[in-house]
Amino acid sequence: MENGAVYNETTEPQGPRRRPFGCTLRNLWGWRLGVKVAQTILSFVAVVCEEIVEDCITCSGLYFFEFISCSAFLLCLLILCVYCTDLYGSLGTEKVQKL
Repeated sequence: MENGAVYNETTEPQGPRRRPFGCTLRNLWGWRLGVKVAQTILSFVAVVCEEIVEDCITCSGLYFFEFISCSAFLLCLLILCVYCTDLYGSLGTEKVQKL
């Protein structure tokens, strides 16, 4: 007992520090990242502009535009979340491509 064989280290060594929320640009980089961010911002601007309209004569087109722009914004956010976090690696390339 005096040689220290009983007192081994009880904690594992720490690995490299991870970024918050597992953010990574490994899967989406270059011009594709810029295009996807621009698409997200523009679809959000479309949602905001649609909400500014108070009166309309025939609102069916406006409601359709609201549905399309909101859907585009949410799908762009989903794509950015999947490609820019560790979720891409945990789902697997095949499942992400099917999505």
